[in-house]
Amino acid sequence: ANYPEGIDFAMPEVPHPSLVHMLSAACASHRDKVAIECLGGSYSFGDLDRHSAEFASYLQQLGLERGDRVAVMLPNVGQFPIVSFGTHRGGYVSVNVNPLYTARELSHQLRDSGAKAIIILENFAHILAEVIAQTEIEHVVIARMGDMLPFVKRHLVNLVVKHVKKMVPPYSLSGAVAFTDALGLGATKPPKPVETGPDDIAFIQYTGGTTGVAKGAVLTHANVVSNICQSSAFNHQGLPDAGSRVVQPLPLYHIFALNMAILCFHRGYRQLLIPNPRDLPGFVKELKTKPFAMIPGVNTLYAGLANTPGFKDLDFSRLKLCFGGGTATLRDTSDQWRAITGKPILEGYGLSETSPVVCGNHGSITEFTGTVGYPMPGTEVSLRDENEVEVPDGEPGEICVKGPQVFQGYWERPEATAESFTKDGYFKTGDIAIFDEMGRIKIVDRKKDMIIVSGFNVYPTEIEDVICSMDGVLEAACIGVPSEKTGEAPKVFVIKKDPDLTADEIKEHCRHNLTGYKRPRIIEFVEDLPKTPVGKVLRKELRAMEEAKAK
Repeated sequence: ANYPEGIDFAMPEVPHPSLVHMLSAACASHRDKVAIECLGGSYSFGDLDRHSAEFASYLQQLGLERGDRVAVMLPNVGQFPIVSFGTHRGGYVSVNVNPLYTARELSHQLRDSGAKAIIILENFAHILAEVIAQTEIEHVVIARMGDMLPFVKRHLVNLVVKHVKKMVPPYSLSGAVAFTDALGLGATKPPKPVETGPDDIAFIQYTGGTTGVAKGAVLTHANVVSNICQSSAFNHQGLPDAGSRVVQPLPLYHIFALNMAILCFHRGYRQLLIPNPRDLPGFVKELKTKPFAMIPGVNTLYAGLANTPGFKDLDFSRLKLCFGGGTATLRDTSDQWRAITGKPILEGYGLSETSPVVCGNHGSITEFTGTVGYPMPGTEVSLRDENEVEVPDGEPGEICVKGPQVFQGYWERPEATAESFTKDGYFKTGDIAIFDEMGRIKIVDRKKDMIIVSGFNVYPTEIEDVICSMDGVLEAACIGVPSEKTGEAPKVFVIKKDPDLTADEIKEHCRHNLTGYKRPRIIEFVEDLPKTPVGKVLRKELRAMEEAKAK
């Protein structure tokens, strides 16, 4: 009854049986339009079609078998879409890898997925060299920052990266092939046609390992294509026209950005890739001459941009949609962003296991809602207790999801897969939420992050939201620490915006905004917070730090 006007809740038509068909259709429809901008260069949809075919042919010439896994260890550079699309065109499975992984993390993911080939930026090749003997990797392709730029600019960029900034540690990988040479070899013959269907695996997308060892979520072509169609149908009234620019600051190996990238190709947008969004002044400088119509981000990125000199002076006249996800968007951040850009942050919710979008706020809203909106078309959300019984309206329960975007299970982990689904086939997310009076989903917190104070449930996000509403606070993260009196007590780590801010001022603010058992007992000021590559604060690392101190 509360679903956005003009949006059909029924699952939209899915016109393409696979990502290969979807992206091939996009390349045919938008052949001469710019597809990717990065590092001052660009290439068209036609170039994406041609180069991805070359890369598919190269992989086939290596003798890989259909369904073999190909690891992609690249930041936001122009090679990423070519490699990802080319991998699927060749009949293979893409395994996205965080380029900042340590040797231990990389070794685990390569061994767990059984990847036979890897495409890696040369800046991180020394990490691969440490562990390659422990894996099944047989073929290595080395990409360089300037590969997709015109010849003269390419060599200048690669020279700067390698020699001036010394960003490429020495490595030795016998038999490794340069990315440009791989394309050259692939260009010698067209790829063999491979009929990719909806049930074929597109990605093994590894979770962050928040509940132990990182597990690979198996996403089929139908999972991903369905979610693109769901998101497109839900937002169709406000989406920009083909040819519009979309900023891509989040890493493409992360499911949020990956999904957004595929949506952008499907809709014919030009994507401005930001290789290093942590360089906020550089990011703002890049945007000065590039007005944009859409941007995905996380709370920390939006807050950082809003507080970066020069950002408020940019041209936002073409901006239509700002999507938030990955972690809770705070009201203060959204209000500040809207005051500058004129647009609210549309907070949504998803997971690697759901390709990823489960629900979202509609583009027609004008203010921050404090919710993650409504389920996507064709998606069922049920809030359940620990016995898998649906909770009454207004009561908190675990978000359980059923829909065409829900993954097939964890790669070669049948027990973990079985544990992740209810008896009637809903995926158990581990996130706690309530339905508000308008039927929107409001995340309360992660099960594992909940703090129990004298028997009362305390949710860290609520405390963080209250503290971050203070003018003098830039960021805050809350965890539970042992307490003799209450079992656990909230502790908050705070990054100051105002150097004169005191712990007493924060506690006084909390006294006026939080009931007694929710108020943090300990405030610690820090210079930085541990985060995932997309900016989600890692509470588990903060808890580990506290445990180490206690010892």
